[in-house]
Amino acid sequence: MDTQITNLILAEEKRQLEGLELIPSENYVSRAVLDAVGSVLTNKYSEGYPGRRYYGGQANTDKIETIAIERAKQLFGADHANVQPHSGATANEAVYHSWLEPGDTIMAMDLSHGGHLTHGAPVTVLAKQYNFIRYKMKNVETGEIDFDELRSFAQKYKPKIILAGYSAYPRELDYAKFAEIGNEVGAVLVADIAHIAGLIAGKVLKNPFDYGFHVMSTTTHKTLRGPRGGMILSRGIVGNPLKVPEKTVENLPTLIDRVVFPGLQGGPMMHVIAGKAVSFHEALDPEFKEYTKQVVVNAKKLSEDLMAQGCKLITNGTDNHLMLVDVVSSFGIDGAEAETLLDNVGLTLNKNSIPDDINSPFRPSGIRLGTPAITTRGAVEGDMSLLAGWIVDAILHRTDAKHLERIKHEVTDFALSLKSPTEL
Repeated sequence: MDTQITNLILAEEKRQLEGLELIPSENYVSRAVLDAVGSVLTNKYSEGYPGRRYYGGQANTDKIETIAIERAKQLFGADHANVQPHSGATANEAVYHSWLEPGDTIMAMDLSHGGHLTHGAPVTVLAKQYNFIRYKMKNVETGEIDFDELRSFAQKYKPKIILAGYSAYPRELDYAKFAEIGNEVGAVLVADIAHIAGLIAGKVLKNPFDYGFHVMSTTTHKTLRGPRGGMILSRGIVGNPLKVPEKTVENLPTLIDRVVFPGLQGGPMMHVIAGKAVSFHEALDPEFKEYTKQVVVNAKKLSEDLMAQGCKLITNGTDNHLMLVDVVSSFGIDGAEAETLLDNVGLTLNKNSIPDDINSPFRPSGIRLGTPAITTRGAVEGDMSLLAGWIVDAILHRTDAKHLERIKHEVTDFALSLKSPTEL
């Protein structure tokens, strides 16, 4: 009935089918997840939690949310899960508000060294509410975190939360060292696993809970391949929802629940929670473990191929699903120009700042790319040299329209040989 929107959706389907998605925070959901998110559950208000709602007619929604919670706990070895946050940013905000008072201190990764906006970037509202102390890498060539500085900061500023997590960091974090420092100063240990939740669920990356972390916040898309949304998990602490909670670690799950609703959100999106439940079911299947292994194999191979063709990679490689290329040092162009250029040949990635970038975030020195989405479509390590070749070839021949058109045709032909994003 709305031809304008219908045509734009069809155009987006065509773009996703004929191009290659390399943005590391994007992925494709299954038809089952799409069906759940597009179901009649979108009609239902469900303020509150299972068994404690403020609206009637919850016989089905209570069961759906309970199933989502139990599957999430099973996936991550958690004792408590809140599946209602609308996004990863909301999940982080809920964790902060549950434990902190205005002006309290949080230690988190600096944005230019791989952190996220919600980790205390000065442009955010959160940065006005709390005192963020930002740590960095000690060695950009290896990705090693400066734990000496981190410990010194922790002892000086006595943060109430130490957060380990990132949005653009290519290496695996040493959770044991974070826990050691956090325990020394009595901080709550929080891991933002938004980017790597699927890799943790698939057991190809470490689980912060195994190192004494109290809470994990995450999105449910990215490597987890669910619908867009957020989630908060905890282990070893389950709270007591029947009592007014004191601000103790033991009551942290209850404090989080009460901040999510009614503190930050009204009715949860039950159609999205159903989609989360479906994606968690898929992630519990052994096939998902094979998928996550392939994501990391592909990323490591792509990083090697890019470096072999002259790309300067931050930390000289990757341990996870993403990588950062310093295109200014490698090719003399900025990230914004590279993003637009590659988008025009069907290779979608994003401009990104690099550590201590002297350039503007709108025209940064780097690009960020990753392998979750192309792996979902069936790409394997043998295909990574093609991707690296097209990226470098397009940048080197950026003023040659005919050459770029040839690359675009090659990318499209390859994309059409993979699984369709709408038929997964």
